[in-house]
Amino acid sequence: MIFYIIAQVFKKAIIRCFSCKNYQNMLYSLPVMIMKNKAKGIIALSFGTLIWGAAFVAQSVGMDYIGPFTFQAVRCGLAVPFLLIVIAIVDAKSDCGKQQWKSPQLWLTGTLCGTALFVAAGLQQVGLVYTTAGKAGFITAMYIVLVPVLGLFFRKRAGFTVWISVVLAVVGLYLLSCAGVSGINIGDICLIICAVAFAVQITLIDRLAGSLDGMKLNCIQSLVCSLLSAVVMCFTEEVQMANILDCWLPLCYAGILSMGVAYTLQVLGQKHAEPATASLILSLESVFAVLFGALLLKETMTMYELIGCVIIFIAVLIPQLPSKEERAKKEA
Repeated sequence: MIFYIIAQVFKKAIIRCFSCKNYQNMLYSLPVMIMKNKAKGIIALSFGTLIWGAAFVAQSVGMDYIGPFTFQAVRCGLAVPFLLIVIAIVDAKSDCGKQQWKSPQLWLTGTLCGTALFVAAGLQQVGLVYTTAGKAGFITAMYIVLVPVLGLFFRKRAGFTVWISVVLAVVGLYLLSCAGVSGINIGDICLIICAVAFAVQITLIDRLAGSLDGMKLNCIQSLVCSLLSAVVMCFTEEVQMANILDCWLPLCYAGILSMGVAYTLQVLGQKHAEPATASLILSLESVFAVLFGALLLKETMTMYELIGCVIIFIAVLIPQLPSKEERAKKEA
């Protein structure tokens, strides 16, 4: 049902794009056609978050067939042609859109972000070999807390609520990874570093992306991530085409739906949803990861781990809540 709705949304968007008479109308017709109000923006973000949450299950299942860097190389490689098709549709009647490919800033930013994505996503895949999809979702979600902390290196002041979130995240992480029966393992450590790498990637986008086209940037960073993963794959893993073919469903889900469709829904949804609302919805990715892990993989958690998940989720939500100044400005 979800995939049918997504297909219909893209069908209407494509028809509308080709009916536009000039580039500016064409560029903005896609989000305007799909989302005429905040409700549709929220729906798009919710579908995107749902897809990302289930992607942890796809990634976890994929580890039963192929190595983490093989999975990452093929996954990102599948995302590139999908994004190129979407970009071609949007740029079909625009010379301006095609000219953006020649921007040195686009390629530099895409390369840097793709390198950070390679580290983050690669460690996430390795972590999923040793831990559950649910735990991976919550530990990875800590990047939301870490982004404001990294902002200190760029002289961005972190508010009091950020530091409360950091303390809560550490406590939650301890309960989730260290207080259980097995204690912290190599997978948890990989996922902690993965969260830091995702925070670095988001900070790079915030600092360098500016007015760059989001889909083109995602396409380049996916290409870079795929190539770097392929290099590591060649030296560290035994690649067998039969195993890759056996893993086609998790790969297609993680590549096309997670990196292609979900990202597109996020871009479109954020155009019409309030930033605070969008952040809160996207924070639910970790919750969906636990739910899908329990439903599809029969994963279970101890009481300590469940309490840790709740604390981390609260820590992730706190920075997204509007401050007193923002509330006062909105009321005025």
